[in-house]
Amino acid sequence: MAFSDNLQFIRTQGGVTQEQLAEQLNVSRQSVSKWESGASFPEMDTLLRICDLYDVNMDTLLRGSVEESRVSDTARYNDFMNRFSLRMALSISAIIAGVALMILLCAFNPSDSFRMLAVALFMLIVTISVVVIVTSGIQYDNFRKKHPVIQDFYTEEEKDAFHQKFVWYIAGGVGAILFGVVLLIGVFAFLPEKEPYESIAAAVFMLLIAGAVFSFVYGGMQEDKYKVWKYNRDNNPDPDAKRRLDLAGAVSGAIMLTATAIYVGLGFTRNTWGTAWWVFPVGGILCGVVHIAMNPYKGED
Repeated sequence: MAFSDNLQFIRTQGGVTQEQLAEQLNVSRQSVSKWESGASFPEMDTLLRICDLYDVNMDTLLRGSVEESRVSDTARYNDFMNRFSLRMALSISAIIAGVALMILLCAFNPSDSFRMLAVALFMLIVTISVVVIVTSGIQYDNFRKKHPVIQDFYTEEEKDAFHQKFVWYIAGGVGAILFGVVLLIGVFAFLPEKEPYESIAAAVFMLLIAGAVFSFVYGGMQEDKYKVWKYNRDNNPDPDAKRRLDLAGAVSGAIMLTATAIYVGLGFTRNTWGTAWWVFPVGGILCGVVHIAMNPYKGED
């Protein structure tokens, strides 16, 4: 393949237009058009910039075939995304499971000192989970900077096979939530409405919610893993899309921090550790609403 063909290939695979590539390289769109038509050739500095942006070898870009060189997962994208998905799903569900553990501990020993110990354990779980989430996010950003464009190496058979699993991830999560609701109804119908029955039922319900959240988050992130075109597109957003995505992330983070603060505040002031858990699913729903409302790619995904 000639340079012009390689350039057009990596630009198309990266999901960027000629205008966006021109902005990345600080040249005019007409220059990019001439390069791809073979009418002209970029300077060495620009060639080096292209190699850095699209993680391609200079010799392959000029004289080889970029398409043939990317038939395998040379960036180990699949392994990285598997680890990233698992860490994020476990960390998020661990916070909800921590609420369940705290409720159980307080139910079996309602003394003030033991209650404080349970709260301290919950905050430790939250701290560890937040550290893992932040660290994983930084690692993900570093991976994206190092590999801004990934060749779609997944076969159609692999994608179809996961789509079959994805249905069960979603169905399993929904089933866990519905089972939890039925369990609560059964407990309140056949057992006395007093402690520790109410707290135990609430704790079991929260554990089921934690399992459902893990299924939703892990399944959803694995689904996105196979959308390599989306990964490439999100790595090269236009200014307006980047602004909206950054704002949505900041608002979602603020919502979940506020939910945690409200839960802890209500627990200390009104002793509602076993009943104020609802702030977390509400916060999650609000985050979903924010991302849907501010999604710059509505209809494309």
